[in-house]
Amino acid sequence: MTNITNQSFTKPGNRVKNDNVGSGSIGFLYKSSKSFVSLISKSDNFIYIALLLLAFEFILNKLIIDNVSYTEIDWSTYMQQIELFVNGERDYGKLEGSTGPVVYPAGFIYVYSILYQLTNQGKDILRAQYIFAGLYILVTAIVFAIYKRSVYESQAHPALFKQIPSFLIVFLCVSKRIHSIFALRLFNDTISMLLFYVSLYLFIRHRWSFGCLFFSLAVSVKMNLLLFAPSLLLLLLMTFGILRTIPKLMICAAVQVLVAVPFLQENVANYLIRSFEFSRQFMYKWTVNWRFVPEDIFLSKPWALGLLSLHLAFLCLFIFTKWCKKDGGIVKCIQRGNANKNPALLSTNFILTVMFTGNLIGITFSRSLHYQFYLWYFHSLPYLLWISNLPNPIKLIVFVMTEFSWNVYPSSNFSSFILFFFNLLLIVSLYKSNVPSSTTKIVSNKKSA
Repeated sequence: MTNITNQSFTKPGNRVKNDNVGSGSIGFLYKSSKSFVSLISKSDNFIYIALLLLAFEFILNKLIIDNVSYTEIDWSTYMQQIELFVNGERDYGKLEGSTGPVVYPAGFIYVYSILYQLTNQGKDILRAQYIFAGLYILVTAIVFAIYKRSVYESQAHPALFKQIPSFLIVFLCVSKRIHSIFALRLFNDTISMLLFYVSLYLFIRHRWSFGCLFFSLAVSVKMNLLLFAPSLLLLLLMTFGILRTIPKLMICAAVQVLVAVPFLQENVANYLIRSFEFSRQFMYKWTVNWRFVPEDIFLSKPWALGLLSLHLAFLCLFIFTKWCKKDGGIVKCIQRGNANKNPALLSTNFILTVMFTGNLIGITFSRSLHYQFYLWYFHSLPYLLWISNLPNPIKLIVFVMTEFSWNVYPSSNFSSFILFFFNLLLIVSLYKSNVPSSTTKIVSNKKSA
């Protein structure tokens, strides 16, 4: 007898229903797009995507420089300050330009002194633009290398990590504001973030001493990198324990002292006041993130203290109840670091999650953000959004609206509110999401047979 259990019977003229998308052009497009997404998600294809994007960026930056006008904001002031340094001035309180004094540590002076020489005392703006376009491509390449390790690790250990697709790096190349910060504005944030991403790459390679060296060099150019410091301290304690963390902190401190020696010898107080001006008052007209707050509140001390309190509260929340929870809490994490004869090998994705999230918290509750500060966390957004528990359409909306808010000039009540709202939404979603495993080892309670 013929087995008819799995046969389908239809009335004449009716089509058989199929669980898959129907044949024809729609079905072909669906299957093709699905295959394409699968192809560009695989770690095996990461390097090809990265090379194509870098080639694209090379052409795009050339087109930007050739077709979009340069905007003078801080470059001329930088060069005026550097000219005083080149002419022998070592009192930090006397290094001033048309828009004010130097407000960055000494690493800034050395880097821009090199640029001063390379650009005919700062007069060759076009050459400076090409140098900064090169810096853009270099930063992008280093960030690609960081993402590459994240992608490879997540796909090699699917039981421990959420799969990070290779195509995520495409989103690193789509920001109008980031391109302009490099090629059209020549801000020092570009240098500090370049040095930071070098340090981060060294951290995920477990080269902690060299990483601390470059991290401190980054801070010496601009102190916004201190927003990463709490996360870095936690990672050092988890890796080395308390005693062996001290030499790493000494590396960071030594760099700051060494770069500052010429200025400390001249006037210690002026250097410390100018380079690490924590009491600096930000101008309301330039704020990108707090435009929806009345100016009198924005300028008040209670507002500044409230933001600092929220910053610390969210950091403590993540440190004590999130990042260390899987490993038994922060005390056990540090005790384990103390007990380990060899440094713990933290996973790439755990390091990135802790560093990027800690920085995002600091940025969200910063007293003020200016347009160039977008660079402080832009490259972390695709990663943080992907590992969050937000639905994919919402992730895309957050990314697009964040980019939108940073491109509204001057900022508005609406643009600043949505920037704060989506930053806070991302923080909350990260808190509710799974933290990547701190190790690539699978821990099992089952006894082997």
